[in-house]
Amino acid sequence: MRSNKPFLNFLSGITFVTLWSSASSATKIGLTAVQPLVLSIPRFILASALMLGISHWFMRKPIPRDKQIWKQIIVYGFFNVGLYLGLYVVAMQEVSAGLGSLFIAINPVLIMLISTIWYRQPVRPVALWSFALCMLGMVLAAYPLLHDSHASILGLALLLLCNISYSVGAIYFAKQDWKDTPILTINGWQTLVGCICLLPFAVYFYKQGANVFNGAFIGSVVWLAIPASIVASLLWMMLLKDNPTKASAWLFLCPVAGFAIAAVLMGEPLTLYTLAGVLLVVAGLYMVQQMKSEKSS
Repeated sequence: MRSNKPFLNFLSGITFVTLWSSASSATKIGLTAVQPLVLSIPRFILASALMLGISHWFMRKPIPRDKQIWKQIIVYGFFNVGLYLGLYVVAMQEVSAGLGSLFIAINPVLIMLISTIWYRQPVRPVALWSFALCMLGMVLAAYPLLHDSHASILGLALLLLCNISYSVGAIYFAKQDWKDTPILTINGWQTLVGCICLLPFAVYFYKQGANVFNGAFIGSVVWLAIPASIVASLLWMMLLKDNPTKASAWLFLCPVAGFAIAAVLMGEPLTLYTLAGVLLVVAGLYMVQQMKSEKSS
């Protein structure tokens, strides 16, 4: 078994990168059939039902009773699902799948920068440099796409806002005392909370003629709910548990894989601007990972 472990970890890493990076393309495919929030609501219902079913039925974990835990779940669900993924799916109407993947990839940099401000710590120059490199990478990758309707300023602004929301949610999650509440239980309930937050907006903006519940819609919902969310998250947790440093290295491949998948599935253009933008983002991520390694050593 030990001799197979490196291969299994490698296979898990490649699978994680592929599934995680495919979310943007799957979202774009779903948006060809339905409105953004009409795509999100079924996805969240399916994902939360599966996670809560596994947690409370198969694993026999108790439903949280502590009022403080429920307060934390509601706040976390609002930022991590309602606001983050709500803004994300709307933004994906305005930008390419590749850019969506690239923006998701900068989350570690935003988390590092926002947590430094949150905890009122001195901002290290390396944090500012990594953020600057990532932002420059975004601008370079987006530049040619702005001219051929593959991106808009509004879409880029919404992507930045949704990533800030995700970062705030991640920092809030790490700061709270969850009192041994299982991760699957937290994720299941916070996904349902996020769904409830978005439901009134989905109903208000719903237009009958703008939605076709075809194979593209069903395939996108199932893919986003199970492989791209649940399976990818479980693989990520397995990789982190085995070796956090090696696990973080897989994040560098996500923007590359995101653009590659978008090019194959969506026919999105790959240019020298794309390559330069991805390399700058990867450099920014590398600087943040090096800073984390220095802190932990």
